[in-house]
Amino acid sequence: MHGRQAPLRRRVREARRPARLGRGRDRRRAPGHGARVRRPHRRRVGTPSARALRGRGAQPKVVALGGGMGLSASLAALRRITGDLTAVVTVADDGGSSGRLREELGVLPPGDLRKALAALCGDDDWGQTWARVIQHRFQSKGDLHEHAVGNLLIVALWEQLGDHVQALDLVGRLLGAQGRVLPMSAVPLELQALVRGHDPARPEDVDTVRGQATVALTPGEVQSVHLVPHDPPAVPEAVAAVLDADWVVLGPGSWFSSVIPHLLVPELLDALVGTRARRVLSLNLAPQPGETAGFSPQRHLEVLARHAPKLALDVVLADEAAVPDRDSLADAAKRLGAAVELAPVARKDGLPKHDPELLAAAYDRIFRMHGRIGPWR
Repeated sequence: MHGRQAPLRRRVREARRPARLGRGRDRRRAPGHGARVRRPHRRRVGTPSARALRGRGAQPKVVALGGGMGLSASLAALRRITGDLTAVVTVADDGGSSGRLREELGVLPPGDLRKALAALCGDDDWGQTWARVIQHRFQSKGDLHEHAVGNLLIVALWEQLGDHVQALDLVGRLLGAQGRVLPMSAVPLELQALVRGHDPARPEDVDTVRGQATVALTPGEVQSVHLVPHDPPAVPEAVAAVLDADWVVLGPGSWFSSVIPHLLVPELLDALVGTRARRVLSLNLAPQPGETAGFSPQRHLEVLARHAPKLALDVVLADEAAVPDRDSLADAAKRLGAAVELAPVARKDGLPKHDPELLAAAYDRIFRMHGRIGPWR
């Protein structure tokens, strides 16, 4: 990790100061329709390394919720600015290697947990070697084809130890992971969605679509999602982490299949509503083909609010180039009690992927600007 701090500091100095669109409950009002929003200006911002924060005793406790590549992007950024980081990961995947292991062995799908562990690996030789190893997929004509090494390792330890959390903690120690990874529930979940036009031949019909992999690729419009079982138990350690956090980060990621499922676990939602932590919602850089095709940034917020009407937010983070209608996003965020922070967080190659160092700079600024709940531990 520590070999990366110099380029991070250089890039952070180049990052422009995020524009603030509106405020939350007791802050300045969001600009009304037609209000002018100033473009962010350049500012020198220093982002201390996680080691420096530990040395000063100033690190925030951060919990990041999500799944897949979106959560991995967030974790790769957050591990650069805090040494007290916990990932809470969806467990509804039913495709690929995870789906095969889930069906054959009746285990939690390990794939998103593996990706989170890889994202928390350090930037030194040990961390990057292990990140590559656990992400490695076998290529063969037999049963091992496309199985990921990390999936097999995680499932083997679950069978050996009989404890999901203990096994993931052990893998984290082996990898030197700079944070903890927890499943959001201890039972495998099925994602179901009500989708209009899932069958292109019946564009007005609403059908129930089952399975995360199918929901993520539906050609129709997702109306809502729910989990089976409907009231799954949350992992106690995940609930405790949310309640004890200084900051909770939700997203980015597949909106219906990675982000919203956390809000459908009753104990976890209660913790998110009741925690004293401040809550950041990190938006995607672009709509996802199939699942959220055609969605504006503000529609992402509206969908989230429909699934969890009691959940309030403090900050909505978006890339400045991905928000064509800033006033509408500010209004949608205000209804959730949140301010909007715009920052350049996308990679410079034009791909809709987050740059971990720019995203780290944006998170660091938000954590500093929006105050502390109390002394960071």
